[in-house]
Amino acid sequence: MLLMTINLFDDYSWASLRPLTFTRPVADLRVGILTIAEKWAKHLKADFGFQTQDYLSTKFAVKLQADLYINGAVCPDDDLLAAVSGLKNGEYLANGKDVLAFCSDQLISYTEVQAHFKPVEYALDIVKINFPEQIFGYNPNEIRKDFKLLTAGRSSAKLSSTNQLLGDDIFLEEGAKAECSVFNTTYGPIYIGKNAEVWEGSLIRGSFALCENSSVKMGAKIYSGTTIGPNSRAGGEINNAVIWGNSAKGHDGYLGNSVMGEWCNIGADSNNSNLKNNYSVVKLYDYESAKMRNTSLQFCGLIMADHAKCGINTMFNTGTVVGVGTNVFGAGLPPNYIPDFSWGGADGFETYKLNKMFETTEKVFARKDIMFDENESAILSKIFELTAKLRG
Repeated sequence: MLLMTINLFDDYSWASLRPLTFTRPVADLRVGILTIAEKWAKHLKADFGFQTQDYLSTKFAVKLQADLYINGAVCPDDDLLAAVSGLKNGEYLANGKDVLAFCSDQLISYTEVQAHFKPVEYALDIVKINFPEQIFGYNPNEIRKDFKLLTAGRSSAKLSSTNQLLGDDIFLEEGAKAECSVFNTTYGPIYIGKNAEVWEGSLIRGSFALCENSSVKMGAKIYSGTTIGPNSRAGGEINNAVIWGNSAKGHDGYLGNSVMGEWCNIGADSNNSNLKNNYSVVKLYDYESAKMRNTSLQFCGLIMADHAKCGINTMFNTGTVVGVGTNVFGAGLPPNYIPDFSWGGADGFETYKLNKMFETTEKVFARKDIMFDENESAILSKIFELTAKLRG
């Protein structure tokens, strides 16, 4: 039974998380097994809406009457849940410059709250997603937290005896299947979602999540901190990567320390580098400054936004950002930043015309029995407009 209604609001992190957030509110990002919105909703037994960018609000609607408003970039934990639940009307939870949550009997923005509401200081550490690389960075621990949330008081479906299991921290939902594979849970839990399947000969080390209706193909090698979102297919070698859903990295090739959005496809034998030859710190393209930003990370791979695709044998350099609706193909290493709606490769790019991109998207959606509707086309059209200057 739902006990309350919440709205998840975007703060400044929406801008710094582009291109991943061009197509969604921050709270719709998947970190761990669940999206951030799903985490809060399950903990609080709540229905939820989004306070987000105007052009996204037709798909991600706000709840006009809500009990709580929660920062969509912040992942819940026990202490934070207690603090948020204790807020009274006219109060907001503050952590430095961040508004974590507020309680209001009317629809109001978080910026107005700081001027008119009473602050309640929250001094404990928080998990807040401000940059794309933090998604795979926080993913191993978020899998552990979501695993406990989803499996508490429940019994796993039976794991077939054809598999080899190290440890016992594994949970299979109804309809999940796995045969002739090795699961190592001594480094973290393994979650296999409803009607998901691990094909023969796979080697999987936790923490790991395979979400509903997804599959791991034969002989895959998957390392800790990896999430395969719903309705997706994974194969080859994957390490500490998050695939949000409705996407495919189904063939041999390496994906590591990376984030892959929805409706993406990585061609056979494609690889990304996640470590520079000189072992120096990796930089990522930043949409706010239009410059490369120091991540302070030695390991950082590919950030691929929704609807992006690459052909066979594509090579992505360390710290590559691929924008929304981009199609990459051909020999050689493309640049570390590929603007949204680009078509081409190392030899150069042109604009991926919107009508052509829509033709492909309609076919991709149809394979999942989903209609490519006016909401989707309007969002992509707006992103095409917003990113026009980036394509030159």
